Amino acid sequence: MLAMKPSRAAAVGFTLIELMVTISIVAIMLVVAAPSFQNFIRNSELTSLANKLLAAINAARSEAMKYGQNAFVIPANGGNDWSQGWVVFVDSNRNNSYDETTDVTIQKQGALPSYFSVTGTGNANLSNSYIMFGSSGFAKSYGAAPGVPNLTLKISRTDVSSANEQRYIVVARTGRARVCNPSLDTTCTATATQ
Repeated sequence: MLAMKPSRAAAVGFTLIELMVTISIVAIMLVVAAPSFQNFIRNSELTSLANKLLAAINAARSEAMKYGQNAFVIPANGGNDWSQGWVVFVDSNRNNSYDETTDVTIQKQGALPSYFSVTGTGNANLSNSYIMFGSSGFAKSYGAAPGVPNLTLKISRTDVSSANEQRYIVVARTGRARVCNPSLDTTCTATATQ
């Protein structure tokens, strides 16, 4: 009779050494990738906030032309703290202040996370800050003709200190608004004109 040799099935799986090497490589990749991913998230939040405020400014300009009346973007608290949010409205009763019962409310933004700071120049930095557009779409000041000096809103993160963690919204005399990044654009300053 033929002697039967016990057959060995092919071994499948990983050895302990292979598993440990793989886990070590994954751990190293995570340690390297985590900081850049955190910067990506910070940058995305900042850009998103800047774009929200830009959209509010553009909505005010558009509604001013649509209604043929002054439209405003003001801090939600009525002072000059843009970090508490903002209100966009058409001044239907023409008293240059927000009255929820008579003015047309276009948009309201709630308070921002505590790690954001929003400061302004010009009309956007008064004790009762505002951005106003006339029916022509030009930026205005109270009782003044269209074409007031430019104003700038600076949005920054307070939890990090880097020029890349800032955005400016520049509103030109013509009413055109844009977002810029001072770390990438040399014309992006608090006194930018366009």
